[in-house]
Amino acid sequence: MSNSQGTTPLGVQGITEGDIANYLAASPGFFERHAELLGSIQLTSPHGQRAVSLQERQMEMLRDKIKSLERQFVDMIRHGQDNVALADKLQRWTRALMLAANAADLPDVLVQELQHEFLIPQAAVRVWGVADAFVSLPFAADVGDDVRSFASSLPAPYCGINTGFEAVQWLGDPAQASSLALVPLRHEGELVAFGLLVLASPDPTRYAADMGTDFLVRIGEVASAALTRLLPAA
Repeated sequence: MSNSQGTTPLGVQGITEGDIANYLAASPGFFERHAELLGSIQLTSPHGQRAVSLQERQMEMLRDKIKSLERQFVDMIRHGQDNVALADKLQRWTRALMLAANAADLPDVLVQELQHEFLIPQAAVRVWGVADAFVSLPFAADVGDDVRSFASSLPAPYCGINTGFEAVQWLGDPAQASSLALVPLRHEGELVAFGLLVLASPDPTRYAADMGTDFLVRIGEVASAALTRLLPAA
C-alpha cells in the first residue's frame, strides 16, 4: 500500500521512503555522524548499468553539469561573434552610403553594397516623388498606385514567399525570387512611404514569415535616411 505521496512503505512501523527523505533533508548532520554509510551506498551510473559509489555518481552529475555549462558558454560566444560580424557589415554598408558623393549614385551603391555585405542574391530599390534632377534615372521609374499603397501599408518589413508582387519585376531575374523581404522607405514618424527596397532569394526559407524583422527595420531606417537626398528640398 502506498502513502498519500505515492511512496512505498518500507514495512518498518509504517515508515515510508518519503519519511526517510524528509528526515535526511532535515538532518544535514546525519551523514557526518554516520560517514561509513557513504562509502557503502551503490547507485546505477546513467552512462551504463554498472554500480558506482555515491561520490562517483556525484562526480558524474557534476561533469554533466559542467559540460552543459560549457555548451551554453560556447553558444554565447558564437552568438556574440555573429552579432559583432553583423554590426561590422552594417557599419561598412552605412559608410559606403555616406561616402557616395553624388546623390544619383546612392540607389546603386545601396543595392550593390547590401548584396555584397549580406550575400543577398538579388535586390532592387525604387523611389518615387524624387526631385526633377533624378526623374529620368532607373530607380525613379514609375510604379503603380498599388505598389505605393502597399509600401505605405507596411508597418514593418514584409518577409515571406513571393506570391506575385509587382515589385519583383524590378529584379534582374524575377523567376529566381522564391522568398522576399520588402522594406518600406519613409521619413521617420511618417506613414506614407516614398520608396520600397526589395531583397530576394531563390531559397524559399531565406525570408520566412516568422522571422524577426528588427535588423531589416534598421536597414530600412538607414536606407531611408540616405535616399532622402533624392527628394525635393522641403
